[in-house]
Amino acid sequence: MENQSDNSDEKPSSDTMSESATVLDLTSFQLHDLDSVELPPSLTELDLTTNRLSALDPRIGQLPNLKKLSLRQNLITDAAVEPLSSWQLISHLEELVLRDNQLKKIPNVVIFKKLLVFDVSFNEISSLSGLSKVSSTLRELYVSKNEVTKMEEIEHFHELQILELGSNRLRIMELLENLKNLQELWLGRNRIRIVNLCGLKCIKKISLQSNRLTSMIGFQECVALEELYLSHNGIAKMEGLSTLVNLRVLDVSANKLTEINDIEKLTKLEDLWLNDNNIASLEGLEEAVTGTREKLTTIYLERNPCAQSPNYISTLRQIFPNIEQIDSEVYA
Repeated sequence: MENQSDNSDEKPSSDTMSESATVLDLTSFQLHDLDSVELPPSLTELDLTTNRLSALDPRIGQLPNLKKLSLRQNLITDAAVEPLSSWQLISHLEELVLRDNQLKKIPNVVIFKKLLVFDVSFNEISSLSGLSKVSSTLRELYVSKNEVTKMEEIEHFHELQILELGSNRLRIMELLENLKNLQELWLGRNRIRIVNLCGLKCIKKISLQSNRLTSMIGFQECVALEELYLSHNGIAKMEGLSTLVNLRVLDVSANKLTEINDIEKLTKLEDLWLNDNNIASLEGLEEAVTGTREKLTTIYLERNPCAQSPNYISTLRQIFPNIEQIDSEVYA
């Protein structure tokens, strides 16, 4: 069935559903219930995003082939989601999306032994308590935009590749040491003051934007790191970067930097964001970016004192021969 985006009065037609259908997309049908919807037992994916559901239709629990279930942006409460924990027939579910509902706690999903993706972002969850019951098969966990104050019950996620805990109330990075396969860690918009990656070495993307960091120390062992986002903190010095030889993107905009340091060995660096700092001069920049010069294609330095230099653009284009973008200006 096609995705209907502007059909508030139209009901999904069961005529279009065959007994062998595997995917049913009911996004934005403004449904209050599924009474008018046929749910063929052949379904492997059921997308109920952006409706007005406040309860789970028990027929969902009778879909033996279901692998993906999305209830994103509905009116699901803790009580409404409770039946999930007893739906044995769909225990092989691999993807469960409960994003943007009215949950106040982590739902009981212990029954799903093969779960790969679990998304409870944009709710009102205050604690990660309950995650210990989530299957260790999990690859992606999203709990952003909640009210979580502590990292807990994540130690058993040995297969986890993406952890999203942005926009919460976290103060301390902890319990990451067992997440040996973690590729992406998103912790922006929290209250973290000190970097502690607990020895993680395989991680490729880290975001700690909009926290309370005053130092960059703590990333040295993350030698596989490709993208590092540290904007909107209180960092005064660029340091601890020389070992990050695989870094392609570095964002340290909106901090308290006065000069550019410790990136001369970053030969793979393509994007460098330094805007909204206190960098006074471009003098010495060429030496500071020795290994970066050839690869760099984008640099942001606007709203620094040095951006007022009379030869600002021409100097940067001379230093970086393959530059494609300086601030908002794009060059062919």
